[in-house]
Amino acid sequence: MAHRISIGFHASPPLAARVSDDELERLQKALGEEGWHEVVADDGAIRLNLASVQWLRVDKDEQRVGFGIGS
Repeated sequence: MAHRISIGFHASPPLAARVSDDELERLQKALGEEGWHEVVADDGAIRLNLASVQWLRVDKDEQRVGFGIGS
């Protein structure tokens, strides 16, 4: 399952990406460490300086498009 995430930095706009369960888990474990970390997203690889990451948002609900009443 892919997760939509946003990664926030101190002085720049957030970075949005779609990542697998495994990549999300790897990123969450790496946060708080120092150095560089590579995240493999659906559309390419992202190298992050972990010291610059301020926050991580994970959207758990899938985005839905359409009409009608959802269940």
